[in-house]
Amino acid sequence: MPRLFGTDGVRGLANRELTADLALGLAQAAAAVLTRGRHADELRAAGRRPVAVVARDPRVSGEFLTAAVSAGLASSGVDVLDAGVIPTPATAYLIDSIGADFGVMISASHNPAPDNGIKFFSFGGTKLPDEVEDRIESFLGRPKLAPIGDGVGRIRRFADAEDRYVVHLLGTLPHRLDGLHVVLDCAHGAAAGVSPETFRDAGARVTVIGADPDGMNINDGVGSTHLGPLQAAVVEHGADLGIAHDGDADRCLAVDANGDIIDGDKIMAILAVSMHERGKLTDDTLVVTVMSNLGLRRAMAERGIRVIETKVGDRYVLEALAAEGLALGGEQSGHVIMTEYATTGDGVLTGLHLAAEMARTGKTLAELASVMTVYPQVLVNVRDVDHHALGDDAEIAAAVAAVEAELGDSGRVLLRPSGTEPMVRVMVEAAEQATAEHHAAVLADVVRLRLANGNAA
Repeated sequence: MPRLFGTDGVRGLANRELTADLALGLAQAAAAVLTRGRHADELRAAGRRPVAVVARDPRVSGEFLTAAVSAGLASSGVDVLDAGVIPTPATAYLIDSIGADFGVMISASHNPAPDNGIKFFSFGGTKLPDEVEDRIESFLGRPKLAPIGDGVGRIRRFADAEDRYVVHLLGTLPHRLDGLHVVLDCAHGAAAGVSPETFRDAGARVTVIGADPDGMNINDGVGSTHLGPLQAAVVEHGADLGIAHDGDADRCLAVDANGDIIDGDKIMAILAVSMHERGKLTDDTLVVTVMSNLGLRRAMAERGIRVIETKVGDRYVLEALAAEGLALGGEQSGHVIMTEYATTGDGVLTGLHLAAEMARTGKTLAELASVMTVYPQVLVNVRDVDHHALGDDAEIAAAVAAVEAELGDSGRVLLRPSGTEPMVRVMVEAAEQATAEHHAAVLADVVRLRLANGNAA
């Protein structure tokens, strides 16, 4: 059977793959796994029940899934604090801030409204490692915790959840945003209330789009996966910058005053240089994934900033940050993690600090982004192939080596099997677009020929 947990919790089409029954069972299994050990013994000795923060994004299926998760937790003896609609990073922050034992976020991030997901956070607001997720999955078929009487959990509203998060965000800022005009695209998602409020409280003049969630319009033509409306709004209003969130606001992408896109790599470059100059970049090190552009690596090397590379996925960035006690990391997609202030990617936090750097330096976003030159990057998805055989094929390895030798220091090759479908992703970076396109097409043909189903050798 395929693993139930993916790279970011359990996801699926709500009421098909992700049902109320599954949500209930996952909550009961999580309660059994996450309320064991020394911490649970201390709770029992103190005579109190475990506490979990539960929150969601505004998609319509989140209502019944939240009810199912809350029922599963309360029936297992866990007190539930229902934080309502708030960003994923707000959930993580609140778990840590109030000392909750764990938490649950119901969201499918940048996916369309019919999808949904369930992700768990442990004590301290951190994502669960694979082995703990596997334990939860293994408990789905076991007897559940079934306390009675006063052992049953209670479900209460976490009334000041959003206010606590806003106060936290404002407290992180190194500089106010007075004088800046910001356009915010909230993706009709979880940031629709909190992001405009925070930017205004920080002193910015704010224009808002994508902030009218109705349960079905989340990520629909807006947000970080559809930047056209934000680009148009920034130019139309003559704003200094635009910030785009995704559905659960754990990522952000930006747009400069000219309407040009500032992706996660450029955002990390700007923040890394700023933190380096201010003595805030621990060990002068930035953590990125293998998908980050070669231009980012070059820009960091020129400024004496070391780059650590991980597999794709913000959880792997988080693991690397934690392992060495580092301050900054993220992904090209806009997941940026600032460990001094957050335990996960936080799109509102990232946007605030990007704007604060503009206010601090007096530079435009385009000027700040010029710290790195983006190398053309071509990505080809080769579908319907035996992706499991990629690492064992000598002819593919030889083809990659030949391209790498030809590119030398002026380019990069990455072949990556999909974790969920029979597909290999071929990525080539080079100094010229045409060169990257040529080599990507050649390697894609080799992969297609060698790994075609039934032909892999």
